[in-house]
Amino acid sequence: MEHTKRILSYVRRGVDDYEMIREGDRIAVGVSAGKDSLTLLCALAELRRFYPQSFELCAVTVDMGFEGMDLSGIRALCEELGVPYHVIPTQIATVIFDVRKEKNPCSLCAKMRRGALYNGAKALGCNKVALGHHFDDVVETFMLNLFYEGRLGCFQPVTYLSHTDITMIRPMIYMPEKDIRYFASKVKLPVVKSPCPADGNTEREEMKRLLASLERENKGLRYRIFGAIQRGEIDGFRMMGKMQGMKQYEE
Repeated sequence: MEHTKRILSYVRRGVDDYEMIREGDRIAVGVSAGKDSLTLLCALAELRRFYPQSFELCAVTVDMGFEGMDLSGIRALCEELGVPYHVIPTQIATVIFDVRKEKNPCSLCAKMRRGALYNGAKALGCNKVALGHHFDDVVETFMLNLFYEGRLGCFQPVTYLSHTDITMIRPMIYMPEKDIRYFASKVKLPVVKSPCPADGNTEREEMKRLLASLERENKGLRYRIFGAIQRGEIDGFRMMGKMQGMKQYEE
């Protein structure tokens, strides 16, 4: 289907440009139950069928310990895709919200979730972890670092973590969030709404709203920021030529 080809083209380009996948890789896809990670899972499952370098996939969800998380839809999707699914139980929610009562929980939460994900992936025999960060996440992270930390920085497309011997890859760095929303809606991905009390009330959400407002008056702003990140070769990004989908932001 056309929408599947579109997301696959973005992922294939990210994987090729940054040599994210090599022969024999065993990749754990971090599945948070949101639209981004589920879209990545579908794209990599499809890419696995024809990519020149053969690789294996498994899906891993870090269970934060919130009550009422129904992962049955995700399990069914993984069965349909032929991808083994693993859930890692944790008490991260209890530690952050009940024990520590963190006022700004996101940073610590992300660190604890990543630690559990990397350890789980290693235990499953994986050498790589794929995360669902997309094009808009790149721009938002850069702007958050600029606004709140006064530095030029972003996450890396590919990061080797020596302490776990795991390589983290982000295959969706070229994919705009609106394409993910469209795909998730069209194929009816089993998205589970986050029960986190901080969801939708973070600095990232504020930056997302600010960029959306600026974009209305300055068409193509996100692409220009992304291009600056590439030209500056910030944190491993490189200029790879004119990006796919540029016109959709310019129109």
